This record gives sequence, structure tokens and C-alpha cells, in this order.
Amino acid sequence: MNKINVLITGSSGYIGIELIKILAKHKYVNIKYLCGNSSVGKNISYYDKTIKTKLPKIRKFSQNLLSDVDVIFSALPNRDAQRLSKKLLKKNILIDLSADFRVNNAKNYFKWYKKKHLAVENIRKSIYSIPELNKDEIKNFKIISCPGCYPTSILLPLIPLLKEKLIKNNNIVIDSKSGYSGAGRNVHKKFKNKNLYQSLSPYGIATHRHNSELEQELNKASKKKVGYIFTPHITSMFRGIVTNIYVDLSNNVSISRIQKCLKKYYKDSSFVKIMRTNTILGSNSVINTNNCKISPCKTSQKNKIILISTIDNLIKGGAGQAVQNFNVRYNFKNNEGLL
Repeated sequence: MNKINVLITGSSGYIGIELIKILAKHKYVNIKYLCGNSSVGKNISYYDKTIKTKLPKIRKFSQNLLSDVDVIFSALPNRDAQRLSKKLLKKNILIDLSADFRVNNAKNYFKWYKKKHLAVENIRKSIYSIPELNKDEIKNFKIISCPGCYPTSILLPLIPLLKEKLIKNNNIVIDSKSGYSGAGRNVHKKFKNKNLYQSLSPYGIATHRHNSELEQELNKASKKKVGYIFTPHITSMFRGIVTNIYVDLSNNVSISRIQKCLKKYYKDSSFVKIMRTNTILGSNSVINTNNCKISPCKTSQKNKIILISTIDNLIKGGAGQAVQNFNVRYNFKNNEGLL
């Protein structure tokens, strides 16, 4: 079969680099263009010496390039993909890794991002997609919005349990810790007073923008308002996320039933691994993979458990998930390029 011609924007960022590494070994992909701004004219190997594949030099994005490609992977800052979406040709598919189409209501986008959405007419052409949760719908949309890294680690364990009403939909406490790569290459400017390499710091308490998609997707799964608290932290590790979710069990629900529900829900998944109950998980078990590992753990309180969920924020929480969505959209094997 003919290869799919691909353009990657934001190619020199952490996520862009991971996209290139994955797509360069995808047997159905031809990386036609790499685009950037401050990186124009450079080879991608300037940013990562491990990339040995011969690839085009980074160039400035131009609308004219769209006629030569089928898919655009956008790893640009927020609102850039909104602008880009207005230029798409009929044959183009946009797979976006920013927040531009994660919120399905323009008013809610403004509430959380404090800026007007620039492509409101394209929101209905987009789908918020964790591929394990809505793979049957992806093929119907021109714009595929990849979830944030924190929400990926949170929604994968919670959504099946809320749908089956095995946990109570209030008093959910979510504690997430992420490697500093999640803040992008400008992390040192964003957290310049945090002693980044030797500390752990909470941030964005009650205001983190990922609340917009958490609220949206949790309420949708539960079919009623979900009461939760989400606290993210930035750590001194470069990559990885460990999320601990404290939940109350519904009446007469055991921890073994929780584990069985999750195992059944993800039995056909290549990448979501449900562990034995009380398995202690760390980020090291998923680094450099597209896996999400989930472990239900007992607490000292009979009706309260902890769900430990861990991912690599740059892969399952970013580039890997984007390629997984791409594979579903084009009927390729779910794990093509990802193993």
C-alpha cells in the first residue's frame, strides 16, 4: 500500500522529537516535512543525536505544504492548531497534541484558557480521543484531539469504573506527579524559582487547565457531575507520570471486582496493563513505552482504595497516543510503529 505523507509541526520540541522517532520506524509513513520556527534550517539530529534516519531539514510552515501531505501532526502551542485547522484541505487529517480541540464547548475553552477559540466551527469536526475509549468513532472525524498527559493517566482507570457505577462519583482525590518534560523546553522559565532538579512542587491547584477535559470526560462517563480534586506536581525526573487516585467503593463492591472490571474493559488493549491488586507501580516500569499500567490497592479503610496509574508523559501521554490514534484512523495495526 502507498505510504501516508505526514507533516510534523513543532518538530523540535520534546513531543515533536518523540513523534519523529516513532513515525520514522512506521512502515506506512513517509515524513514529508518537518516544520518549526526557531529551529528552521536545522537537521533534527541537532536536537537529538540518536535520530539517524535521513529526514528533511526543518522549515517554516506554509499553507502550500498541505497539498503534499495527508496528515498533519501538530505539537504547537495552544491556539496554533486552531489557526491551522482553518487552512486544511479536504484530504487533510489533523492530529493535534495541544489543548485546542480538547474542550467541546467554546465557552468552557474560554473559561479555562482565558482566550477565545479561533475555530469554533471546527470543534464539531473534532473528537477528543483516548483510542482505547472511543476507537469506533475516530474514523468519522477530520480533527483528532489527543488528551493531555495527566488526563490520560486519570481517565483510563476511572472511566470504566464510573460507567459501571463501581465507585462513588464524589470525594475522588487525584494526586499526580510528572517529570518536568511535561512543561516543554521552556520549563526552566516557567519554574525558574523551583530548584527543579532537587525538589518536588505542587502547582496549578484548582486552576490547572487539564481540569477542563477531566470535568468534561468524567461527567460524561458518570452521566452526572463528578466531585473530584486534582493536584498536579512537577518532579525532578525528566519524564514519566505517577497518578494516585483515592476513591470510595460503591456498596458491596470489592477490590477484586474493581480489578476484574478493568481487566475485562481493557482485555483487547495492547497498551493498558491491569496489574494484580496491591502491585506497587513506579514510572520506571513504563518509561520509553506507550503503556499505561494500573494497579488497584487496598487502604486501611475498608471501602476506600487507591488506583495507581503510571505512563510515560511523552509517549502514552503524547506522541505515542497520537500515533495510536493515527493507526486507528487508517486501519493499521494498533501497535504499528509503537513496539
